[in-house]
Amino acid sequence: MRKTLDFLYTGAAWLAALFMIGVLVMVLLSMLGRALQFYVPGTDAYAGYAMAGAGFLALAHTLKSGEHIRVTLIIGKLTGGARRGLELWSLSVAVVLAGLLAVYAWRLAWQSHQFHDISTSADATPLWIPQILMGVGTTVLLVALVDEWVLELRRKRSHDSVETRHE
Repeated sequence: MRKTLDFLYTGAAWLAALFMIGVLVMVLLSMLGRALQFYVPGTDAYAGYAMAGAGFLALAHTLKSGEHIRVTLIIGKLTGGARRGLELWSLSVAVVLAGLLAVYAWRLAWQSHQFHDISTSADATPLWIPQILMGVGTTVLLVALVDEWVLELRRKRSHDSVETRHE
């Protein structure tokens, strides 16, 4: 199971990297278009979709790599059961919030599909297509947070602080 989860997080990160390359391609295409006097409709919109996709798809890998910004002012001073309790509480809140975010991201994509909602820019892209990336990214984040919660519950979660790892 661990290999499957790690593959999921890494796969989402690779997709995020590909979408970042997509941002670069769209920006370069737009710049070349201005310089060489040709217009490609939708480059700004597609750059935005790719940026949003990259951001959401990278969330889980960033969490699992310990790269999310975390304020440890209180939890860093706690030890034993108090720390574990606060870790479980904060992870529980994060799971609930990520779950809500995932549900509403998928709901948004579904409603955009039902209502045939399209982009107002020149590309007229059906909005459910880029919104799927938000649904996938938030769902993978939810899986990663549940993974962290289970690891904490089983006392197998690393409590190395970000400061310790990066010094």
